Amino acid sequence: MIGKTVTVTVDRPLGSAHPDYPEMIYPVNYGYIAGIMAPDGEEQDAYILGVPHPVEQFTGKIIAIVHRADDIEEKWVVCPPGQTYTRQEIAEMIRFQEQYFQSEIIMEV
Repeated sequence: MIGKTVTVTVDRPLGSAHPDYPEMIYPVNYGYIAGIMAPDGEEQDAYILGVPHPVEQFTGKIIAIVHRADDIEEKWVVCPPGQTYTRQEIAEMIRFQEQYFQSEIIMEV
């Protein structure tokens, strides 16, 4: 999936609070890819990096996959075409949520 272009529907825009954990504020836009089902039975979740304002929808490229060793689902990392981040940069941007899981960021070499 890395390198593919997808459209993310944002249900947790940058600056919003997590619906179950209101102390968790999203520092990035977060949503799902409609029509692509994840192992948890819900549509595939995605972090959107590189968009500094809240959006309702975003089309970009998948640059990484966040594999959780202690969860059933993965998260995709999407950003504007041509934009790149290192594993460390991605880890820092998604730490707000991934700190609660044993996550590995998978990227093309």
